Amino acid sequence: MQFVVLAAGRGRRLSPLTDVVPKPMLPVGRRPLLGHVAEAAVEAGASELLFVVQSDDDSVRSHFGDRYRDVPITYAVQAEPNGTAGAVACAADHLEGPFVVLNGDNLYDGEALSKVVDRAPAIGVHRVSDPREYGVVSQDGGTVTGLVEKPAYPPTNFANVGAYSLPYLDRDAFEVSTSDRGEQEFTDVVSTVIDEYDVTPVEFDRWLDVGRPWELLRANELEIQSTTRSVEGSVHRDAHLRGNVVVEPGAEVRERTTIEGPAIVRSGATVGPGAYVRGTSYVGENVTIGHGVEVKNSVVMSDTSVGHLAYVGDSVLGRNVNLGAGTTIANLRHDERPIELTVQGERTSTGRRKFGAVVGHGVKTGIDTNLFPGVTLSTGTTTLPGETVERDR
Repeated sequence: MQFVVLAAGRGRRLSPLTDVVPKPMLPVGRRPLLGHVAEAAVEAGASELLFVVQSDDDSVRSHFGDRYRDVPITYAVQAEPNGTAGAVACAADHLEGPFVVLNGDNLYDGEALSKVVDRAPAIGVHRVSDPREYGVVSQDGGTVTGLVEKPAYPPTNFANVGAYSLPYLDRDAFEVSTSDRGEQEFTDVVSTVIDEYDVTPVEFDRWLDVGRPWELLRANELEIQSTTRSVEGSVHRDAHLRGNVVVEPGAEVRERTTIEGPAIVRSGATVGPGAYVRGTSYVGENVTIGHGVEVKNSVVMSDTSVGHLAYVGDSVLGRNVNLGAGTTIANLRHDERPIELTVQGERTSTGRRKFGAVVGHGVKTGIDTNLFPGVTLSTGTTTLPGETVERDR
């Protein structure tokens, strides 16, 4: 079965993290997000991976090459961001029979994905508390009867997880009208299949749509929690590693440092001396965590430096960030209400009692900078020494 993986999305809801890094290449544990999708596809029996990618980015191609675990990869370029139907249409010339479509920014339950393949034609669904944020699937007697995008009054609480096994479709099938969002929606293509075939809903117990910064943090929490201890880098005899800690080859954990697992320290990173890393934290390649720094439950992307005596809690830091000494990221409101974050210009609840900041690529903070909970710093932002940042920049 050929698997079409949609990896051309711009990831605007994840901005500024996607200003430099394409959404599918954001880190989730020791793989990029797209790597987890590819892994699930291969485990579900993919004979070929068809990656639909952006025309102006080659990071996916350079990372994956022409094979993933001996499964060949074909690349289809979406020149214009005209929607998910347009994305699948880019791969249509390569399709030879029934096929599977997956979103490139979701974490899938591999066992359920295999059932989607086995029960084709089928659609993956997941029970959610507020289906208004998703495509919603209706069903009757084990057959899908309808699919509607983000309805104000959802007919069910089954969200569409973006995993479809479909019969062969010719290219004309992807020519659908433009939606109110100004895009050609693949769900409109799927709706025509629902009208012509008995499509089976397959429930996913585990699924995560990684579309916003706190969901990227959640994806890393889930992935890091499943890691097993592996220490191949350099660890000073006076450092302490507790639980499932990964220290990759080429990483260094210096004296008087404590790392409480689960946590991941990638190749080329330096932690300490006297640092404290805890709570499902990800320390990326070539990151420097300085003296007396505490990192808690955070994602720190590659080539970032966190200066001495800083605190980073429940936050996402982009690449090439430089946090000046004593920078503190607050992650809890005094009234303990859920932290809000700006997503595409609107303040949106993260649903999390604790959430710190989203720090874009190349940000530099002056010494003793304080960031309020829910603040976003855009790519390349700077702050002055001793500054308190209460609002996005």
